[in-house]
Amino acid sequence: MTFRRKPTDAELAILRVLWARGPSTVRDVAVEMGREGSYTTVLKILQIMADKGLVRRDEKSRTHVYEAADSEDTTQRQLVGDLLNRAFDGAAGKLVLRALEDGKVTPDELAEIRKLLNKRSGERS
Repeated sequence: MTFRRKPTDAELAILRVLWARGPSTVRDVAVEMGREGSYTTVLKILQIMADKGLVRRDEKSRTHVYEAADSEDTTQRQLVGDLLNRAFDGAAGKLVLRALEDGKVTPDELAEIRKLLNKRSGERS
């Protein structure tokens, strides 16, 4: 899959709504974001996102319905891959170490990380 243009922070906020709600109208997105008074701003951002290929617009009815073009997982993988290459010269270990040093990690997340590390260690044995 080709990488779509990276979403801005405002676009990511809209994508989070679409991932959580599924296909939604502009009004649905604006209400969910607490931006009911900013309908035209949300509409404009969604139009830009459609042009960038970040969302798909269903124009069958009078009220257009938008949905994320890619899953949350796919988008996160693309963004992490870009960050990994640009800031860490492709060194995944450095990225993980920095994230663990600086971030808040829950016990459940640590357990998932350990499970993944154990799996990766088993693959190399």
